[in-house]
Amino acid sequence: MMFSDGTEDYYDVLVIGAGLAGQTLALSVAGEKRVLIVCKSDLGSAASNYAQGGISAVYADDDTHDKHVSDTLIAGCHLNDIDNTRYIVENGRKAVDWLIEQGVPFTKQDGDYHLTREGGHGERRILHVDDMTGRGIQTSLTSHLLSHPNITVLENCAVTDLIRGDAEKNTCIGAVLIDLKGVERRIAASFTVLATGGVGPIFSHTTSPAQSIGDGIPLAWRMGCRVANLEFMQFHPTCMYYPGGDAFLITEAVRGEGGILTLPDGYRFMADYDERAELAPRDVVSRAIYSEMKKNGIPSVNLDISHKPAEFIKGHFPNIYQKCLERGIDMTKEPIPVTPASHYTCGGVYAEIDGRTDVDRLYCLGEAAYTGLHGANRLASNSLLECVVMARAASLDILSGSDLLNVSLAPAKQHPHIMAADGMKRDAMVLIKQEIRTVMWNYVGIVRSLDSLHAARRRIDLLHSEVEAMLTSHPHSFDLSDLHNMVVTARIVIDSALLRSESRGCHYNSDFPNSRQESGPTVLCLADQHASVAA
Repeated sequence: MMFSDGTEDYYDVLVIGAGLAGQTLALSVAGEKRVLIVCKSDLGSAASNYAQGGISAVYADDDTHDKHVSDTLIAGCHLNDIDNTRYIVENGRKAVDWLIEQGVPFTKQDGDYHLTREGGHGERRILHVDDMTGRGIQTSLTSHLLSHPNITVLENCAVTDLIRGDAEKNTCIGAVLIDLKGVERRIAASFTVLATGGVGPIFSHTTSPAQSIGDGIPLAWRMGCRVANLEFMQFHPTCMYYPGGDAFLITEAVRGEGGILTLPDGYRFMADYDERAELAPRDVVSRAIYSEMKKNGIPSVNLDISHKPAEFIKGHFPNIYQKCLERGIDMTKEPIPVTPASHYTCGGVYAEIDGRTDVDRLYCLGEAAYTGLHGANRLASNSLLECVVMARAASLDILSGSDLLNVSLAPAKQHPHIMAADGMKRDAMVLIKQEIRTVMWNYVGIVRSLDSLHAARRRIDLLHSEVEAMLTSHPHSFDLSDLHNMVVTARIVIDSALLRSESRGCHYNSDFPNSRQESGPTVLCLADQHASVAA
């Protein structure tokens, strides 16, 4: 395949994003396909790398697929796609076995894989690598990735747009990239895969890395793909409260192993909200903490596991123990101050179980995708499972497909990057990004209302206009492209929330505090301005 200017820049498979879904897909097709992986930051900085808890799969003799499916449906408030949920659960063990084949060192106890339990799970079914499962998995996969002759990795490049092929058939034939210096590169590909993660950093408090704003969602949106359930932003209940420092997630497993949530006076409050107490699903725990913080005028609550033996804590949570010590807290002797933070996007680009979207040859995987697995609220440790199962299914579809032939692309361009000398625009971009996050946190956060959502939409519309004006002078700046995707995503999230006139899962609207008896996914599409909540 050749560019129109005669230079070749073609890959069989273009993977945008280098987290677990992207890496799994790349490794699964690289035996037969040439693969380019593009990541916006350094390889290894994806959100998957920060996952602590683990990956859920039915391994124990007394566990069953039906139990896992049931727990997933309950956590998702029965808004889940049952067929896709069952497919992912039933392929869980195969997914874990594949990871083991790649050398992932899941923690063992007495010769068997150690299974822990997290909120919402009725059984112990979480495999983990100590308390940094994401890093353990990514380290193993990355080593294979970097040594594979058919895989090329391109770091510190943003995707500004996908490239449309046959207008009548709505086909994706590649993407436009831009690096930190403003140099554009056009990549042609037979198959393009979006694995860009979720939208957590559009909120001011998040557990996700700052660059992980879910670019795949606005990229697919502009191509005409449907998106679904983007009102369901899961807030992790226990992010360490450390003003002025980086957010640090305290895994669900701390509560699964006996950690309790208390107020400053020591009162254990979760039983007041749910009979499952600390093991209730995340949306329940997050709202309970938020309520207690508001009611008592405090910036955080306490997560206390100090009643457990010190060696137990150090053995099960070595990384968390060390991180707490670095912040002056000994979790074997004292509680950890925690607050909720945006953590996981339950909706995304509407995709089949093998990642196929509404656009031919365009796939979407992992947190960027909507399969219906998570419903209105994700069950803990189902996300890594979805990444691997979807990617493995997508690889089979891609390997059975035909490559594109004789496609030419317009030549690449070089664009002026907004450098430090252009101080006013750069400062304005920083301020706009901060304001987007503040607006989303204050008005589209854990508790919403019609007034807050409409206020957020008005403010985000103004910010969108400012960003559009900037695009006229710097249409392909790395930072401006990032900001544009961020403000577009914020609008879609708000519109999704406005369409749901009920409270369900991790979407809570104080004007509609109850759930409707009949409900379905919220679906939006730019192509025909369609927006609905399916019954």
